[in-house]
Amino acid sequence: MIDSHAHLEQKDYSEDLDSVISRCKEAGMIGIVTSSANPKDFEKTMKISQDNPGFVFPSVGIHPEYIKELSIKQIDDQILKIKENKDKIYAIGEVGLDYFWTKEEEYRKQQQKMFRRMIQLAIELKKPLVIHSRNAMDDTIQILKEEGAKNVLMHLFGSKAHIQTVIDNGWNISIGPLIKRSKDIRKIARDMPLDKIMLETDSPWFGEDKRGEPTNIKIAAEYIARYQKIEFEKVWKTCAQNSIKFFNLPLKI
Repeated sequence: MIDSHAHLEQKDYSEDLDSVISRCKEAGMIGIVTSSANPKDFEKTMKISQDNPGFVFPSVGIHPEYIKELSIKQIDDQILKIKENKDKIYAIGEVGLDYFWTKEEEYRKQQQKMFRRMIQLAIELKKPLVIHSRNAMDDTIQILKEEGAKNVLMHLFGSKAHIQTVIDNGWNISIGPLIKRSKDIRKIARDMPLDKIMLETDSPWFGEDKRGEPTNIKIAAEYIARYQKIEFEKVWKTCAQNSIKFFNLPLKI
């Protein structure tokens, strides 16, 4: 019922966002958490939220892959904007580490420094953290532990080898349509406690041969139900409750 991670600010939705949101409501969804991952998208994300009160909720951070193109001032300015709008923002994210797109050690170190700042910001503002980690799970987990991060969502979590660490730390994961073609994610969906799972789409991506939309959370819910051997409705409702609790959304089921 809630897409815990989408990107409604992307140009893919520039022509028909109102129709996309209408389809979500018609499908029985009650909310979307949209992630502003680049400072240039901040104002657009906040405007989308303002235009869809009680349905679209912003999460704001800086994606690690942008580390090469951002100055220290741009990072500082984004942090200031987050602080100034803290009452309108529901999480810090997505933030984290990405060693797939970033190979140079110098930039990886800069990612780590920015990641620590974002964790500290989330703790200061008492906001949950939405984590991006690609080819960097060991360093991601180490930094989260060192900085004392507690309220954590591992976005598009796919590391079967780290599932017990996530469980032991009381962190959450989100599962999207990738479960359809990933054996590892299906095993994670089977083994992760349901009360620590949220549904997501990372829209507009992962729509296979077409644009992804938030209604595709149904794909993830169907596979989770199948592999946990429980009713679809239980997954649909519980994952929504998990999102409401994690993001402190002003919603009821």
